[in-house]
Amino acid sequence: MAEDTSKLPRHVAIIMDGNGRWARERGLPRVAGHRAGVQAVRDAVEASIDLGISVLTLYAFSQENWKRPKEEVTVLMELLDYFLDKEIQGLDRQGVQFRTLGRLEALPESIQKKLAEAVHKTRENRKLIFNIALNYGSRTEILDAVQEILREASAGTQHAAPLHNGGLTEEFFSQHLYTRGLPDPDLLIRTSGEMRLSNFLLWQLSYAEIYITKKYWPDFRKEDLVHAVREYQMRERRFGDINAGDLAG
Repeated sequence: MAEDTSKLPRHVAIIMDGNGRWARERGLPRVAGHRAGVQAVRDAVEASIDLGISVLTLYAFSQENWKRPKEEVTVLMELLDYFLDKEIQGLDRQGVQFRTLGRLEALPESIQKKLAEAVHKTRENRKLIFNIALNYGSRTEILDAVQEILREASAGTQHAAPLHNGGLTEEFFSQHLYTRGLPDPDLLIRTSGEMRLSNFLLWQLSYAEIYITKKYWPDFRKEDLVHAVREYQMRERRFGDINAGDLAG
């Protein structure tokens, strides 16, 4: 595992990409790639627990994914349903707190119910906070935050007090995002070699380190997450500042 525990990322976010290409290269339908990706989810969770990471967030289904063929969307919903039936009990035993990000009301009602039950069942666990982003879009998240702030201001609730005491701050705004109460991701991993954020956690990833692997998501294993964390530990995070070497030069 990662050697320097003092420089572990608190929050790791992953864009799970490449399921379709993984399947195509094997002469399989795209849905086979999604099914194969379930094991990678298990590995990412287990590796995060072993490393001592506090928060893991996986980008599972974007708002744009509804545009995919109906058969593929149906399979994705079936896999989510399967995951909730078969995996939540194990996550609970491992001390994992399950959470969701996104506009869940667009999902099938049966899945909404199972998601709520999973969140409730695991709410007291502290080993790892495991977020799954479903029907998620970062621009929508930011708009939802603005709408919530405006509603609070209009209602004159105590939550809107900071607006009347110095104005809107980054901290106040962050507390209205789906990730409220969580640290921003320190490390973003994207599989399949693509180099874009795909409308994922745009506010929260402002200062995250980015790690790109050419491996497709179904091939991503524990050792790959460990390798990403080790590379993260070798980087110097500046948050817009400069280091002593830059000053000397």
